Amino acid sequence: MIFFQIFFSVIVVPLDLPQKHDCKEEVFTGQQVCNQERNSSMNQEDSEPPQIKEEEEEPSTSQGEQLILNGPEPNSEQFLSCISPKSESQDQEESKHTDSGLPVSQTRHKTETIHTGEKPYSCSTCGKGFSQMINLKSHIRVHTGEKPHSCGTCGKKFSKKADLESHMKIHTGEKPHSCNTCGKRFRHMINLKIHIRIHTGERPYSCMICGSSFRKKSSLECHVRSHTGEKPFACSICGKGFTQTPNLKIHMRIHTGEKPYSCNTCGKSFSVSSAFKKHMRIHTGEKPYSCSTCGKRFTQKSGLETHIKIHTGEKPHSCSTCGKRFSTMVYLKIHTRSHTGEKPYSCSTCGRRFSDLSGFKSHMKIHTGEKPHSCKSATHKAKKKNVIMDSRNSMCCVVHLDES
Repeated sequence: MIFFQIFFSVIVVPLDLPQKHDCKEEVFTGQQVCNQERNSSMNQEDSEPPQIKEEEEEPSTSQGEQLILNGPEPNSEQFLSCISPKSESQDQEESKHTDSGLPVSQTRHKTETIHTGEKPYSCSTCGKGFSQMINLKSHIRVHTGEKPHSCGTCGKKFSKKADLESHMKIHTGEKPHSCNTCGKRFRHMINLKIHIRIHTGERPYSCMICGSSFRKKSSLECHVRSHTGEKPFACSICGKGFTQTPNLKIHMRIHTGEKPYSCNTCGKSFSVSSAFKKHMRIHTGEKPYSCSTCGKRFTQKSGLETHIKIHTGEKPHSCSTCGKRFSTMVYLKIHTRSHTGEKPYSCSTCGRRFSDLSGFKSHMKIHTGEKPHSCKSATHKAKKKNVIMDSRNSMCCVVHLDES
């Protein structure tokens, strides 16, 4: 009977222990091991069941981590560092997001590609590379023609939101950027930077062929086409090619008849802004271009350049028929008609034709009776019979005859 009890104690007790501690191992001190050995020896002598003292359970974790046997007792900080798969600082770092909504890791990657020059995103249509996906998406709209951003005022559409925001300043009249030198204001900072180069004389873009320098990159690109002969912008109606888009837009107004620039004084309309500005000087009397030799002033730069050739004697344009030379191409064209017999200007009243516009205008005054030029001499008023009229240019000359 005693033998049966001892056998039962040895067999049953070990079976009960794993059921209580299936996910964890007991931590025994040196004193407890000695107690177990003593109890074991007593059991053999007294044939009593072994009495194994259980320690209080340590807090367990969800992962069921194991503690190291016979090691020093860990403090709370060491315990937390052991049981967490990732530290709290790592969790917070990975969960952080930028203001744009992108994770910090993605933002860091975007910054690195800018500095390294890496362009991992490329257009499948033209092959152009980009450092960010958002720039590629915006570029693809060039090929698709998509313009998702529209102006609420005029309805004009844009492929980029930034272009729409710039356009809106046209309606609001906002010009937040001003030049510190002359005070001129601009809607965009890039235009201000280009303008400042007028004062500084900076021309950072130079032609590799002739060495000419320019303030704007676009001006250099247009200039290079004068060497290559490239005219990538063609009119869809007549096929005429142009080196830049603005010139094509102006040309299209010939076909459409559009004249968006109108004079508030006389009502005359113009298709080109530069022609409108020149016209306004007729009303204002402004003559911004002056000759450094004689001081004569002009409303147009081309007029000054023509005038200067009087002082220099320069006549770069020569007639291929007779060799006569002229200071301007206009005068050469008029002269060439004397050889060809061309008379493009015709009077609608009498049918008479003229080779130059000035002669045609002088002739028309015969039919209208207009006499815009009057002589202010008192002698002319007293002796009208001595007035000789020049029928061609309507200029009057007073011939003062001797009384004798």
